[in-house]
Amino acid sequence: MMKRLQLFVAAFAILACNPLLASASDPSPLQDFCVAINDTKNGEFILLHGFTILTNLTLFHAVFVNGKFCKDPKLANAEDFFYSRLNIPRNTSNPIGSTVTPINVAQISRLNTFSICLVRIDYAPYGGLNPPHMHPRATEILVVLEGTLYVDFVTSNTDICFITKVLNPGDVFVFPIGLIHFQFNIGNTKAVAFAGLNSQNPGVITIANVIFGSNPPINPDVLTKAFQLDKNIVTYLQSKFGGTTISSVRIK
Repeated sequence: MMKRLQLFVAAFAILACNPLLASASDPSPLQDFCVAINDTKNGEFILLHGFTILTNLTLFHAVFVNGKFCKDPKLANAEDFFYSRLNIPRNTSNPIGSTVTPINVAQISRLNTFSICLVRIDYAPYGGLNPPHMHPRATEILVVLEGTLYVDFVTSNTDICFITKVLNPGDVFVFPIGLIHFQFNIGNTKAVAFAGLNSQNPGVITIANVIFGSNPPINPDVLTKAFQLDKNIVTYLQSKFGGTTISSVRIK
């Protein structure tokens, strides 16, 4: 396990150090670091793009750094830069047979302005799936630690090319920003992968969930025509994914 983790660290370092791969849509930092905080309790100062502001001032017009207040750098400590327990296997007893554990700015507040984050993905034996999804704000580099994964991404409408590969432990694969991709465990044992993304908050759009589980739901007539499906199938899928089905509405 240690050797596999070292393989991931090496791949992750390549992503972080290569300026072509590491360029991101996140704003560049204007100071050494900005430990994100959700409030300004305990008399802390906050640093906003280089300006120190007393917390007892009204901050209706304050400037945020990537949408976050910054803790006074003098109050930062090691816990702001730390996360543990990523070595613990996650429960994959769910309908899709996988669990994604994100380590982004919500888990490590120091990641604010660093344009990088990490995820652990656990897959159940044969059939564990990280379903088709996309990251609107980040490229992803994935390394397999355990198991055998069938992975793919699909290019945009111009060519619609299906890029696919079978990965084994130590193999690395890159998913370009904004393209739909998935991972599927084709082995008879559990699988584990780690992925690095070049955004502190890459976002995730799971295709089936957003199409059939939106709230309010998409008009079933739209989905019936778009997917060329029977309307009963569309309404069934909407109920399956948690979207409340609605009657057809004629759009004038």
